[in-house]
Amino acid sequence: MAKTTGKVTIKKYANRRLYDTESSSYITLDKLGAMIREGREFEVLDAKSGDDITHQVLTQIIVDEESRGATMLPVNFLRDLIGLYGGSMQSAVPSYLDAAMASFKSNQEAMREALTKNPLADLAKRNMAMLEEAAAAMRPRPRVEPAADDTGEVAKLRAELAALQAKVDRLAH
Repeated sequence: MAKTTGKVTIKKYANRRLYDTESSSYITLDKLGAMIREGREFEVLDAKSGDDITHQVLTQIIVDEESRGATMLPVNFLRDLIGLYGGSMQSAVPSYLDAAMASFKSNQEAMREALTKNPLADLAKRNMAMLEEAAAAMRPRPRVEPAADDTGEVAKLRAELAALQAKVDRLAH
C-alpha cells in the first residue's frame, strides 16, 4: 500500500481504468478531480509502459468538466492557446501560465472576498452618502447668534463654528 501523505500513484490500464495504488481500488476521473480540489498530489502512469501520462489525464479531466457545462475557459482564451501551438512562443507559455496561476492562487482569498461583496451595492451606497452630504451642504443654515448669557469661551466657540460653517458653505457653492 502506498503512503497516504505523499504523491499517490495512479495506474491507467489499457481498458482505460484507473487504479489508485493508495486505496487499492479503481477510481474515476471525477475522483481524480476531487483529489485535486482536496490538494492531493498524484501521478498517473501507463500500467504497461510505465510512462507518465499525468498531463493527458489532467487534460481529459478539463475536457470532461467543460463538456458538462461547467465552462471556465473562455472561447477566445482557448483559440489563443491553440494558436500558440507550434509558434515561437510555445515554449514560454507553460512557465507563463504556471506563474499566472501561482499569482492567481496567492491572491485568491482577496479575490474571493471582492467577488462575494456586491460592488454595485457598495458603489450605490457611497454615491447616496455623497449626494446626501452635498444636499446637506447646499441647504441654507440659520445663523446662530450667541445668547446673551454665553460666557466669553462659549461665544468664541460659536464664532469659530460659524466661521467654519461659512467656509464649508463657500466650498459647497
